Amino acid sequence: MPTQRIDVHAHYTGGTVEEAFRSGFALAGGFKMSVAWSPQEALAYMDRQGIATQVLSAPWTFSGTSDDPGFAVRWARSVNEEYARLIEEYPGRFGAFAALPGDSTEAMLEEVAYALDILGLDGVMLNSNVAGRYLGEEWAEPLLAELSRRGVPVFLHPIDSPVIVEHLGFGRASSVCEFPFDTARNVINALYRGVFQRHPDLKLILAHCGGALPTLGWRIAEHSAMGTSPQDAVLDPAHVTDALSKLYYETALAGGPHSILPTLEVTSADHILFGTDWPAAPEATVERTVEQLMTNGSLTQEQLAAVQRDNALALFPRFA
Repeated sequence: MPTQRIDVHAHYTGGTVEEAFRSGFALAGGFKMSVAWSPQEALAYMDRQGIATQVLSAPWTFSGTSDDPGFAVRWARSVNEEYARLIEEYPGRFGAFAALPGDSTEAMLEEVAYALDILGLDGVMLNSNVAGRYLGEEWAEPLLAELSRRGVPVFLHPIDSPVIVEHLGFGRASSVCEFPFDTARNVINALYRGVFQRHPDLKLILAHCGGALPTLGWRIAEHSAMGTSPQDAVLDPAHVTDALSKLYYETALAGGPHSILPTLEVTSADHILFGTDWPAAPEATVERTVEQLMTNGSLTQEQLAAVQRDNALALFPRFA
């Protein structure tokens, strides 16, 4: 088993996140984390799975409430400071994508500056929607411009969409099928609104090999030549194809040929990263996903080695 994997999709649910769960925050459909997170649990899991470094994320973008308008700002700041302490206490074992508050673009930009410039975190976590708002809409433009200017890795993780949970969720966890759809929905909106034309240096990592996006890649490109809505950018299939090829795709719950082969149709093997989704994904699921990745034949042995470590080093050189 490789002993130097870099896991770009690993969730932090300790400290401030655990407090949110204890205070009544719950995941849709009764979904639960597989273990209670602690540094010791994480390190033991990493050693069993040959993972040298995890890049942590807390995949929720909260907003303040009428009772507590400052909740989200405090929550993100506390999570990010906990990340910084973990990185300092366990050198080389953890990195982190900064959590952001969802109250306003200004609040997001303020936390980006603090998390990256003061705390020295490794990138930023964005959700596939923020309370039903998607990339490509006006609110996100200053944030994307700043992240593109900085050239930092941006992890795009799916999240519940309020409309889906209320009307189309069927009472079960959104991660069953809606998460992959919402990832695709968000990136398609960004493509059609011209995000990647305005911000070609945006380093976006898509969870779960982009969900449904790679399978739809050719269709999305061809539709750009069939007509777009009045608010969309001027597009052509070549731009869509180029933009999809420059995104990064990680393998959590997406190690089999059903995910890897479509991903290789829209990008090259050097844009595929290793991820596990632990502890949202139980260790047994992680092991089955990794086994699929290693045995399905979509990637050569050289490419597999790069997916597990070297491709991530291009984005996170400090882990070398």
